[in-house]
Amino acid sequence: MANSEEASGTIELRGFLHLAELFNERGWKIPYHYTIAAPVNGHQLLELLAIPAEQVEAMFINGRAQPLAHAVIKAGDRVALVPPGTPGPYRVFLGFVDL
Repeated sequence: MANSEEASGTIELRGFLHLAELFNERGWKIPYHYTIAAPVNGHQLLELLAIPAEQVEAMFINGRAQPLAHAVIKAGDRVALVPPGTPGPYRVFLGFVDL
């Protein structure tokens, strides 16, 4: 049986570093609960949220790092937005880039 967030199409969003400041400026509590009508990719989610793609380097979806191009967000997912600027070795370790 689906939980209430899955049934309603809600995702849970968090923003890190300057993105947390953006959430605050917009009056979005962290976590911010956002409703999607259907699965969306990373770029579509950013467009819906009116966040420029250049402000987000990667997304964590349910604890797993995903590049924007490969991210697929579904109802019930937990999504964290990570801005550019993570130091080099951590980008590889966290899965933002492959070697």
